[in-house]
Amino acid sequence: MTRTILSLASLSLATLAALLLVTAGCRPASSSQSASRLVLTGSSTVAPLAAEIGKRFEASSGIRVDVQTGGSSRGLADARQGLADIGMASRALEAGEEDLASFTIARDGICVIVHRDNPVARLSDAQVVEIFTGRIADWGAVGGAPGPVTVVNKAEGRSTLELFLKHFGIDNRQVRASVVIGDNEQGIKTVAGQAGAVGYVSIGAAEHAAARGVPIKLLPMRSVAATTANVRGGRYPLARPLNLVTLGEPKEPARRFIDFARSEAVHDLVEDLSLVPALESLAAGEASRPSPTES
Repeated sequence: MTRTILSLASLSLATLAALLLVTAGCRPASSSQSASRLVLTGSSTVAPLAAEIGKRFEASSGIRVDVQTGGSSRGLADARQGLADIGMASRALEAGEEDLASFTIARDGICVIVHRDNPVARLSDAQVVEIFTGRIADWGAVGGAPGPVTVVNKAEGRSTLELFLKHFGIDNRQVRASVVIGDNEQGIKTVAGQAGAVGYVSIGAAEHAAARGVPIKLLPMRSVAATTANVRGGRYPLARPLNLVTLGEPKEPARRFIDFARSEAVHDLVEDLSLVPALESLAAGEASRPSPTES
C-alpha cells in the first residue's frame, strides 16, 4: 500500500513538473529576458550609433545589447508596449507622448542628396518642393543636365520623412516618389546607383558614406553647407536630436546604458559617425524634453 502511494505521489510530481514546463513555454517573452540583456528598437539613424555604443557597453558591463531598426514610430511603440527596453527616435517627443522619457545622445541634420556626377550644386526650398511634388520632373529645369528626376522618398513611420515634410510644408500625399525606401543606407545606395536620383537622409550617414567614396553629393540648405560642423554650430536649418526613449523613468540596466550613451566615454563613437555629441548639444541649449529624472 505504501509503495502504491509513493508511486502515485511520484507520478503527480512528474505531471506537475511537466505542466509547469508547458506553462512556462507559453508565456510571452519580455523585452529583456534578464538583467543581462537589453533590447533597443527604432530609428535607423540612431541604430548605428547605438550598436557601436552597445559593443563598448557589453565589453565593460557583460550586458548584451540587441539593436533592431524599424523607424522611430516602432521605437516609441515598442517602448510603450514593453517590447523593447529602450526605443530609438530621431526626433523630439511631441504632444501626447508625455508618458515617455527621452534622452538625447547626439544631434544630426537632414540633407538632400544627389549623385556625385549630377552638376546641380544647390536647390532652393521652392525647387525642392517642386521636385518632390512632381512639378519639376527634369534636371534641366534647375540647371542640371537634361534627364528625368528620380524622386526617392522615405516610408511612413520614419521621423526623417516627418521632419522633411514639415520643414518644406509638403503633405506626403503630394510627393511623387519613384522609389520608397526605409533606412538611410537604402536611400544612399539608391541615389548612388542612379545618376538622376534625389533623396534626403541623415547628414551623419551621408557624410560617413561620402568619406568612404560612395558617389553621392550633399546639397546645402538655404546656402548653409550640409556638414556636421554646421549642425554643431547651430547654423544648419534642419537639425534634430537623436534620442533614447523609455516608458517613464528607466529601470536598470536601461538607466545604466543611457548614462553611458550620454557620457564622454562614447564621444569618439559619436564623432566617428559624423554626429554631434550629446553634451555639446546640451551646452548649446538643444537638448530634448527632459525626462522625469532630468527635470
